Amino acid sequence: MKRKWLFSLGWINLAVGIVVLIQFASGQIVSLRGLLNTLAYSLIYANLTGALGVLLMGSLVERMMLRKLPLFPAALLGFVAFTAVGCLASQLLLMWIGLVVPAHFWREYAHTLRVAMPLAVVFGLGALIHALLQERVAATEKKLHEKEMSEERARKLAVEARLRSLESRIQPHFLFNTLNSISALIAVNPARAEQIVGRLATLLRAALDNSMHSLIPLSQELDMVQSYVEIEKARFGDKLLGIVSVPGDLLQAQVPPMSVQTLVENAVKHGITPLNKTGEVRVTVAANNGNLQIEVQDSGSGFDLSVVPPGHGLNNLVERLDALFGDKACLKTSRRADGSVVAMVIPLT
Repeated sequence: MKRKWLFSLGWINLAVGIVVLIQFASGQIVSLRGLLNTLAYSLIYANLTGALGVLLMGSLVERMMLRKLPLFPAALLGFVAFTAVGCLASQLLLMWIGLVVPAHFWREYAHTLRVAMPLAVVFGLGALIHALLQERVAATEKKLHEKEMSEERARKLAVEARLRSLESRIQPHFLFNTLNSISALIAVNPARAEQIVGRLATLLRAALDNSMHSLIPLSQELDMVQSYVEIEKARFGDKLLGIVSVPGDLLQAQVPPMSVQTLVENAVKHGITPLNKTGEVRVTVAANNGNLQIEVQDSGSGFDLSVVPPGHGLNNLVERLDALFGDKACLKTSRRADGSVVAMVIPLT
């Protein structure tokens, strides 16, 4: 577990560097000296705070899991506590070096906490989910090698391991985009920044809660889609419109977790982002001949599903559908007069 947290600490340092460079490119930092000072300060805070997480968070999570105590609230409190202590230690170190004036100590500490706390929550939750998913994948693979079982049992476990592996491929670009949006909003609209942090926490918590289920109710999946759309609206503003049309009797239909969210994310990335005008993403659900058909339509020009590269979100979704349903499920694309459509067809359960 600690090795996973060390890997996460590396991502935190990379994210800090990206955020500082974005501030420099946008004119928030006006000189090379200011860039180097900001980068040094940020890395000191990130590494001291992150080191506490690496040293203590892994053990805390393991103890919580062994005792079957609520994991998410305890982890959230842990991130808050480690951030507060890490920022205090960083502030003391900087004062000892002579870079912080003692008279301004608590004022600068409070300002640092306002910036660091939401970032710590975002990356803490992301690191926690990544580590837990990787642990579950590793545990499944270990069972496959250590236990002798019947051919049918081995096949089912192999499929389960494949699903867990696919689900654990968290896309860092989404977290970075959200982090950049939060960073930009903190100074001009703190309330909106707090709202986006809450939406991201909801999305990551749902991903964690559903990571042990191959299928979940459509209503839960649509809740994740709503959180994702609200997060993306922080970047796109009025350029992004989202519409969902689902009959009430289909809300309990079972779908793979993060499946509709993957389709919507693809529509935003390939359909809405290239547009210079307002774009719409429309989700419609219908039952047809014992199948559940979920269509995600966007205002873009469409693309060919056959050329989607390995590792792409849609490619991962195709593999998950194949592992769960075989030839009873499919993903297909089409063009309509008002946009492109990606449809997921799965057995209705």
